[in-house]
Amino acid sequence: MLTMFLAMLETEEDQRRFTKLYEAYEKKVYAVALRVLGDPTRAEDAAQQTWFQLLKNWERVSTLPWEETEGYTVTTAKNAALDQLRAEKRTTAFPEDWDPPAPEAHQDEYDYLVSLIRCLPENYRRILELKCVEEQTNQEIARRLKINESTVSSRVMRGRAMLREQLEKEGYHYAAV
Repeated sequence: MLTMFLAMLETEEDQRRFTKLYEAYEKKVYAVALRVLGDPTRAEDAAQQTWFQLLKNWERVSTLPWEETEGYTVTTAKNAALDQLRAEKRTTAFPEDWDPPAPEAHQDEYDYLVSLIRCLPENYRRILELKCVEEQTNQEIARRLKINESTVSSRVMRGRAMLREQLEKEGYHYAAV
């Protein structure tokens, strides 16, 4: 991940300074995000967003005296995590007793799949509900949840992989079409 961030900087001096910042505070950024969000996957997303924010404001960050960079970085991490919480609160989860419409044929299998989706971590569950149950496009989901379309795509892939893994544990086999 660091390599990708460094590619966004123009000078070797900026790359050295960013590397020093990243190595000094990488664990602290993640810890702050984890403390706010309480979920490792969401904390990773917030930590990544923190580093992007720092790069976005690199002209300001790179001029800070070194002793001020920790506070600035930690505050950026906290704000990234809080922004993520605010974005998640704007969405409304389906009630637990929600009964999704389904075709009558294979109702048991459908109900079981819906129950598996409901057991996923929140950020994957919500996206798969919108994708698989409401049949929304990635673009519609991104707009609705106010997140990047690429984030939606990766969470759909990861969520489906989690479902596939759970089904395989229970003896079902996935056949690619």
